[in-house]
Amino acid sequence: MRMELAGKDKEQFSRVYIKLIIMSVTAKAGPLKQEFQFGQWCVTSTKDHILESDGPERQRFETELKLPQLPEMIFANNKLRLVHTDGFGIEFNALDALRLVDAEHDLMKVAVADAWREARADCEHINHIAKPYDWTYSSNYTGTLLGEEDSKLQVTETTERIDLEKLKVKEKIYFYEDLLLFEDELSDNGSSMLSVKIRVMPSSFFILQRFYLRVDNLLIRENDTRIYHEGGKNYILREFTCKEKPFTEIKAPLHIIIDPAEVSNFLDLKEYRFEKLEFPKVSCTQAAEVPR
Repeated sequence: MRMELAGKDKEQFSRVYIKLIIMSVTAKAGPLKQEFQFGQWCVTSTKDHILESDGPERQRFETELKLPQLPEMIFANNKLRLVHTDGFGIEFNALDALRLVDAEHDLMKVAVADAWREARADCEHINHIAKPYDWTYSSNYTGTLLGEEDSKLQVTETTERIDLEKLKVKEKIYFYEDLLLFEDELSDNGSSMLSVKIRVMPSSFFILQRFYLRVDNLLIRENDTRIYHEGGKNYILREFTCKEKPFTEIKAPLHIIIDPAEVSNFLDLKEYRFEKLEFPKVSCTQAAEVPR
């Protein structure tokens, strides 16, 4: 007997089918690894298939994270890694980002208490959560510092800011990559996504990691981490911002609301940190500028 699907069920089936095709193709192809040398920094990006539904890698994620449920799509081996010749560096990966997701408390219920009571009755995804946890997978992850404990980048507060105007100056881009770390559609009730991108120019490199959350009719949130290093300097600037706003208070058309880059301008700043990541004292060298 042939069964016909319609509406939401048909759309969900199509997404699952497409995801399975992507997993099959990328699994056969193997990880795609790219490297670029910026002075004394080696920049490495790795792209691989979606985490499979079973197997040792899946078991490792489930054991280490303790979350009742993992995001629908996790790119377990997708990584952006920057390592200095002296051994220190920084990396962005899905596992370390998900470690910072609250596995015991439903933070969304607290964040939008009034709207929550109104939306809860109609939200199938919310009502089927048996054990409280942050089902939005919100994370304030800002990267993983690499190296031995006494030779990692040294983190201190700073008043120095990333010069965004300087970044607007047109320079040749030597290397560019955009990686998706994880994504979940919250059972068709929104979107939760973490991605990281890098561009390397003649004089500097710039990284933007963005966590984007949209819970339809409740909230939009963005946690951004910006990394900037100028060749010849012995430190990196790191800026973290958390912005959010109730869904109904965002006065913008739908095409802007669902665009992480555009909707950022309509959100309220809730938290920020400005840090300087200084090269460890054991390092006697500095990052050199890439020859033009």
